[in-house]
Amino acid sequence: MDKSAINQIIKNQGFIDFKWIDAKEIVVAQWVRFKCMFGYESYGAKASCPPEVPSILECREFFSEYQRAILIHINQKLDKPEDRVQWGKGINDQLLKVEKEIFLLGYRKAFLLFMDECQLCKDCSVVRENCHYKKQSRPCPEALGVDVFETAHKFNFPIEVLKDYDEEMNRYSIILID
Repeated sequence: MDKSAINQIIKNQGFIDFKWIDAKEIVVAQWVRFKCMFGYESYGAKASCPPEVPSILECREFFSEYQRAILIHINQKLDKPEDRVQWGKGINDQLLKVEKEIFLLGYRKAFLLFMDECQLCKDCSVVRENCHYKKQSRPCPEALGVDVFETAHKFNFPIEVLKDYDEEMNRYSIILID
């Protein structure tokens, strides 16, 4: 594993706060899916979000097939809530470049989890089979049942529930590598 080359790829895209982690330490929990189903207004509105993703059991099995992952911390404070979509799209585009470069280094199992829900299309097709960007679209960690709070805390990264839009966000992306 050429960690120094991978670290440089990540840094070249502007991500400086990240850690290599044991993929088995990623916390996957059923409650995350329920929170999405019964607390998230766009549930069912994205082709890379529930219910268009595998079950929690399948997600656990997926994560168990990896030994290494990179947890990337992205923090940002935005002036207006409506800026989040464009900001998230830009970050996810950069993350896709990281995944592609890692893949091209020979890590065929490299798989990215977006920092935020997929924003590749202005109007999502909603159904995975109709997705216009199947090769680029990725789920976010929460879509696969990742308890981002617990996982981030495990590795001493900051994350708290935001009480207001003017607070700095601590967001996370995961790249699985083997």
